[in-house]
Amino acid sequence: MSPELQPGVTFEWQTVVPERGLVPNLFGEHTAFANDMPHVLATGYMVGLMELACTQGIMPYVDWPREQSLGVHVSFSHLAATLPGMQLTIRGAVIAVEGKRIRFKVEAWDGVDKISEGEHERAVILAEKFHLKLAEKKRKAGV
Repeated sequence: MSPELQPGVTFEWQTVVPERGLVPNLFGEHTAFANDMPHVLATGYMVGLMELACTQGIMPYVDWPREQSLGVHVSFSHLAATLPGMQLTIRGAVIAVEGKRIRFKVEAWDGVDKISEGEHERAVILAEKFHLKLAEKKRKAGV
């Protein structure tokens, strides 16, 4: 991880809300859930997009693919409904770097409303070491 990754680093990322990110499509195997819920951006999918924006924001500061990052904490409000096809703009800033942990302040807009705000934390990991641990867990779990 580059020593240039410090509090104050900012980023912006944009994406369009896909059909697969809508509430009924997130857990479509649950019939009542799929049939009765509104066709808007699902909170779970939104959280994933916020994490992805943070990942994109730190890519210039990690030795990819040897170093990668994993989400370890999320705290986001979902403030407004967003329709499929709307463009999201996600802006963030690094607010702390403590060892291999990075904390972010993140906000998102859909072109009409601010739809989310909150904090996120990621841990920078060595991919090879992480995959060795996963292989051991897979062996122990018998999967």
